[in-house]
Amino acid sequence: METFELLAHPARLRIVHALRGDRTLTTGELCARLPDTSKATVYRHVDALTAAGILEVAEERRVRGAVERRYRLRQDRAAIPADAAAALPADGYRSVFALAMAVLAAEFDAYLAGENADPAADLVGFRQHALWLSRPELEQLIGELRAVITPRLAQQPEPGRDQYLLSPILFPIERTTE
Repeated sequence: METFELLAHPARLRIVHALRGDRTLTTGELCARLPDTSKATVYRHVDALTAAGILEVAEERRVRGAVERRYRLRQDRAAIPADAAAALPADGYRSVFALAMAVLAAEFDAYLAGENADPAADLVGFRQHALWLSRPELEQLIGELRAVITPRLAQQPEPGRDQYLLSPILFPIERTTE
């Protein structure tokens, strides 16, 4: 199965999100992160992602006679290649967008269901801005956003640092005629 097909599933994409930031988690910890997904489903998707090389076993240890594995995301394998994305027809982009929205909604529902959910204190936001940009201005904005976001992707979990899901979405809503 290609990377695109593997990542085009809400449960697998949520597993990938959970392992971002060079985290290592067991399947049990992943199940706790995805409480609305059955354990069998999590195990099945972890197996598929591992078989495809998107996840790797970071550590194994014996726990009461069984082998417990900690999994790590292979960042280099957990993205859809740019050429594959560029080759998508409009319906393909529609499907990918719907998947992204489904994953975002599932992650948000899981957050709200948590006992410590406090949207106001956690600075949860839903801002949307309509910007008029030329192509060079758009490219500059994308570069600036990457410059701000990319260094933070490497930050590790530590006390006082919570993991946030940031989902920039960018598409034209109106074009001027020339």
